[in-house]
Amino acid sequence: MVALSERRDSDRRLGMRLTAAVAAVVLFSVPFMLLMTLVASSFEPLHAFDERIAERAHAFTLGRPGYGDFLNVATEVFGPTTWRVLAVLAAIWLWRRGRRRPAAWVIVTITVSGLLNLAVKELVDRARPVLPDPVSWAPGASFPSGHAMAAATGTSLLVLLALPLLRDRAARLAAWTVAAAVTGFVAYTRVALGVHWVSDVVAGVLLGLAVVAATSAGYEAWRRDEGRRPAVPYEEGVEPDMPREDGPEADMPLRAAEGVDPRDGRTG
Repeated sequence: MVALSERRDSDRRLGMRLTAAVAAVVLFSVPFMLLMTLVASSFEPLHAFDERIAERAHAFTLGRPGYGDFLNVATEVFGPTTWRVLAVLAAIWLWRRGRRRPAAWVIVTITVSGLLNLAVKELVDRARPVLPDPVSWAPGASFPSGHAMAAATGTSLLVLLALPLLRDRAARLAAWTVAAAVTGFVAYTRVALGVHWVSDVVAGVLLGLAVVAATSAGYEAWRRDEGRRPAVPYEEGVEPDMPREDGPEADMPLRAAEGVDPRDGRTG
């Protein structure tokens, strides 16, 4: 009876966590879909808002000598190439440590993000802002912002890998705060440089977060299928047991789930 009660509690917790994972995907994908619909239909209030912000941001940048140069450098330092390189380096590090599945998750996430951005750009085919005395230039369609999407994907991905190493709640909150600040700054540079509308960068951030949420939910589902303890990715990372797996207690979560005493290998 006790075992049955524990099993029911476990199933209930699993259902709640799966629901939370789905809610996380919906939280970002639904607003993005709504925004894409408004952009594709040339919704006038949104277009007027975008134009007003673009003009004000452009005037602010032009009115400060050297500011445009700073933004041009900063936006490339934190551009898509940077996040792709960091993702590949993280994947190589994980692979060399025998973490092949998290390494694959990293590569799949950053690749899907990039390809999805190109696909949506081609689908919507929105023109970029045309402003007097431009301080920067960018090729291709405008919606969604590739820089903003890459920053949202890259920072979230790196935080999810780092969370297992951050035992303190304050440190985890700080990591997410830094990720949000970097993403917000990148989004701002694209608008301030006059190469994207506000709705472009908002859509890029939302879509990038939706991709990470979806791949993280998929990875967590695999972990549970393998008998590992349920986890909440945004609190514990995609591989919460990673720091311990190199030691003698590497398989404790899996062995415990299989009814094996992790201390001496005897079945419970």
